[in-house]
Amino acid sequence: MYELIIDSSPTTGVSIALLKDRRMVEYQQVRGDMQHTVGDIYLGVVRKIMPGHNAAFVEVGHEKEGFLHYLDLGPQLRSSMKYCDLVRKGSAPGSNITHFKTEPDIEKTGKITQVLAKSKQLLVQVTKEPISTKGPRLSSELSLPGTYMVLVPFSNAVSVSKKIKTQEERTRLKKLAESIRPHNFGVIIRTVAEEKSVAELHKDLLDLEAKWQLMYDKVRLADGPIKVHGESGRTISTIRDLISEDFSQIVTNDQLLLDEIQSYLKTLGPGKEKIAKLHTGKIPVFEQYEIDKKIKAAFGKNVPTTGGSYLVIEHTEAMHVIDVNSGSKSNSDANQEENALNVNMEAASEIARQLRLRDMGGLIVCDFIDLRKPENRRKVYEKLKEEMSTDRAKHTILPFSKFGLMEITRQRVRPEVNVVVNEVCPQCEGTGEVRPNMLLLDNIEKNIQHFAKELNMKTITLIVHPFVAAYLTKGFWSSIRRQWKRKHGIKVTVEDDRTFHMGQCVFMNSMGEEMAV
Repeated sequence: MYELIIDSSPTTGVSIALLKDRRMVEYQQVRGDMQHTVGDIYLGVVRKIMPGHNAAFVEVGHEKEGFLHYLDLGPQLRSSMKYCDLVRKGSAPGSNITHFKTEPDIEKTGKITQVLAKSKQLLVQVTKEPISTKGPRLSSELSLPGTYMVLVPFSNAVSVSKKIKTQEERTRLKKLAESIRPHNFGVIIRTVAEEKSVAELHKDLLDLEAKWQLMYDKVRLADGPIKVHGESGRTISTIRDLISEDFSQIVTNDQLLLDEIQSYLKTLGPGKEKIAKLHTGKIPVFEQYEIDKKIKAAFGKNVPTTGGSYLVIEHTEAMHVIDVNSGSKSNSDANQEENALNVNMEAASEIARQLRLRDMGGLIVCDFIDLRKPENRRKVYEKLKEEMSTDRAKHTILPFSKFGLMEITRQRVRPEVNVVVNEVCPQCEGTGEVRPNMLLLDNIEKNIQHFAKELNMKTITLIVHPFVAAYLTKGFWSSIRRQWKRKHGIKVTVEDDRTFHMGQCVFMNSMGEEMAV
């Protein structure tokens, strides 16, 4: 069963945790200042043509210009630009392109200089968010995603998600889409449309046409660069992409966000909105569902698996590297080959989860434990493919190389989720150096002497680590604290605190106030 836990904060933005059977499988952070989201459509302006790269740089309002390659132009580029020009000149009859005369498709192997020129304005869509020093990746092949289908302007193609396996259902959905779609609007049927009625599909199509109308109204009055269509927030996008019959609950601590989620869920069917709830408890929502603990356990450099082995995950500029270690399983009584197979099978499952959880993209190289038998290497390869079959990001997995490495490429559309899980050492405060423990008692006695002689105090309370407290109070007449009283004329009460480190101490006066040292 799936659960979606959403923590909304005015300072850090929105954090989204997706749980499957109480185990976190996805974690996303949406900053409040995020401006470019995958799916947003802009009226962009071509600023630079790069013939050597067969690409153009297009201004869309980001500090770095967006990158538009020839292969991302889409075959209907001329139709899109012609319509855009007509709309901006006021010559287009309206948003309905049913009777619009489309232009011939561009050549698949053409040159960017043949179709684009500097200062040209055109509609582009963000396909990758800005990452590091790079601007957003763009495409001029527009698409408007809905609940059950995706609308593709200036196209007449109808396709069905490959995840719908039944040929009868694929044929049925394709015929329904053909019967309701307007001319010059292509349609992609999504996986969640399986078993849906023509009325549900038609309602979704009307909603998408309404979005196209709003976009038309903005383009008609706009001068680029400007956003003309904003993709719904990532929270709603995540729900739209993930919602299924297995969703048991959605919990958020934000009333406005809850209203938006419930409004969307109502479109899926009566009563669906009931799975969305508002968290009102005094305990923070992430703490209530132990998300903070799950994040700390999952985002470190060393990640344990369920069976005692662990992964070591390293990130470089060019790729991600994952090393599989057997850990405590190396002492198993099973033979070496069987033991290595079990470790690798567990690691394959955890690797698939980590890729989704951290949203790792690009090239990932996995160094599994060596296996001698080809059939065992095949089992690990099939296991990883099976575990990654639910991953929504496009990916390719190669079999083991002759060096025992497995390579994965995974679509990267936004910056990788990076959570800092290391904490500053309370004793050295991050310097890597601590004062010698043998000087601790000397430092405590110097402070006691100061309180007695300079401040004329008669009593003081000392709070230290339990081991130190036991050492100071050992014996009655001969204890160190008794010696301090006889020597400095001040009564020292020693208390212990288990949260203190060995070199930590706090002095309190008779009023319960902490004394500066």
